[in-house]
Amino acid sequence: MRTVAKFGAVAGLGSLVLTTLTAPPAGAVHPTGGASPASAEAHGTAVAAERAAAAGIVFGACPKEEGLAEPVTCGTVEVPLDYADPSGRQITLTVSRVRASGPSAERQGALVYNPGGPGASSMSFPMAAELPEWKNIARAYDIVGYAPRGVERSAPLSCQDPADFVRAPTQAPTHPSLAYKQERIAQAKAYARGCARKAGAALRHYTSLNNARDLEVLRAALGEKKLTFMGASYGTYFGALYATLFPRQVRRMVFDSAVNPDPSRIWYRNNLGQSLAFESRWADFRAWVAKHDATYKLGATAQEVARSHERVRAALAAKPAGGKVGPGQLHAALLSVAYHDDYWPLRAKALSAYLKGDPEPLIAQAAPQQGTEKAAENANAVYTAVECNDAPWPEDWQTWNRDNTRLARIAPFETWDNAWMNLPCAFWQAPRQQPVDVGTARGALPTTLILAAERDAATPYEGALELQRRLRGSVLITEEDAGTHGIGGGNNACVNAYLEDYLLHGKTPVRRASCAPHPEPDPVSLDRHAEQRKLPHAV
Repeated sequence: MRTVAKFGAVAGLGSLVLTTLTAPPAGAVHPTGGASPASAEAHGTAVAAERAAAAGIVFGACPKEEGLAEPVTCGTVEVPLDYADPSGRQITLTVSRVRASGPSAERQGALVYNPGGPGASSMSFPMAAELPEWKNIARAYDIVGYAPRGVERSAPLSCQDPADFVRAPTQAPTHPSLAYKQERIAQAKAYARGCARKAGAALRHYTSLNNARDLEVLRAALGEKKLTFMGASYGTYFGALYATLFPRQVRRMVFDSAVNPDPSRIWYRNNLGQSLAFESRWADFRAWVAKHDATYKLGATAQEVARSHERVRAALAAKPAGGKVGPGQLHAALLSVAYHDDYWPLRAKALSAYLKGDPEPLIAQAAPQQGTEKAAENANAVYTAVECNDAPWPEDWQTWNRDNTRLARIAPFETWDNAWMNLPCAFWQAPRQQPVDVGTARGALPTTLILAAERDAATPYEGALELQRRLRGSVLITEEDAGTHGIGGGNNACVNAYLEDYLLHGKTPVRRASCAPHPEPDPVSLDRHAEQRKLPHAV
């Protein structure tokens, strides 16, 4: 499942028996293609960084397609497609920036941000400089975003026709039939073939390790002696790889909603753990809707809300809303409530309206949006390539079938949808790497900051604990009994105070600290907010 933090109690696996990969499948390679990590790619990264430092980045007006106006400026940086061959084919990454707004004496360099994915861009991140939660940080730092390799205009990757990728309506059975499984297996095989055909030999170079190396080249191109970086969601994983490979180049790093970096969990077992955690977060949403039954009339208990949801699913299966919203589109829209509780009023209102005979709010929120097909397909292609390339995956369908069938008995909400998203990795045609054993010795890395919500489903809390264990001297800030995915710069003033104190002054608690949860959403808060600002609802 793609883990992207929105700008601005998780259950463990317990006694559930899941398949553990004990040996790599045929074709798996070491992170550097069999060479020592200190050899070919390390040398190539140093060469590329030296070249980027000399060239710098020429910033100017952003291309029209970026939709970014002044004071945001844009530029590019070249990186090797293959770090073992730094003089070979180069690819161009797009970069955006807003200069620090404070006096030059207060400037602390560039803050580079990545929101996750794999497959997400932070090109729009410099616009955060105008938000109240970021203004103090933006006085001291140039706010820098970029599109990682494969994403948007940065050597874009594609695996299928975008129109086919967003075709609707679709089904989304929580307990799929044998015939449906066979259909999805065929689709996964075709998708993997499409990635190999369209990308060719370049496909193998879309990896988390190369994302970390690209970050080192970007640091050099920005003219920074050391890197200040904030990664959210998947951005924490390749940020942790960067800290492992280049600890002396780190100034300050923030890991917001941390992926579990244990090599045995990258990526198959992390996705299973994620599917289990989504069940708890789905329950949180239903409990909140039940609490506000006077507003939504979907049920006074979580179980009654679930039955209302099933009524909507069944009706959409029989007759898709607007001809475009079937159970698959409904599920995709509702998945957002597990990531961010600020979606709760919007989605509950749409379900309520549909059951009262008005499908328009649901159509507006769940139907594929015209003009977004290319971006959606591109993001999914990068996600798939990176996760499939990064690590061994089971190649026997029976392993997937057994693990996900067992898991769906206790966590039906997201299990099979997540499995279908990742199934192309079972049939991948590029070599798979062995994941790096993330970690640093005490004193090798400056103090880093980890932010985590205790009930986060996309990156379960255990990942933050594991990352803190591996990055010696790191400090963990926990938002207790909350589940928003990506909490830095959000709506918890306590979390933001720790973030600001760290980035501006390098100050942290000794080892761990906690924040009370942010308030639950008001059932009419989004309507009121949109009316006050005279803006349309954001989906």
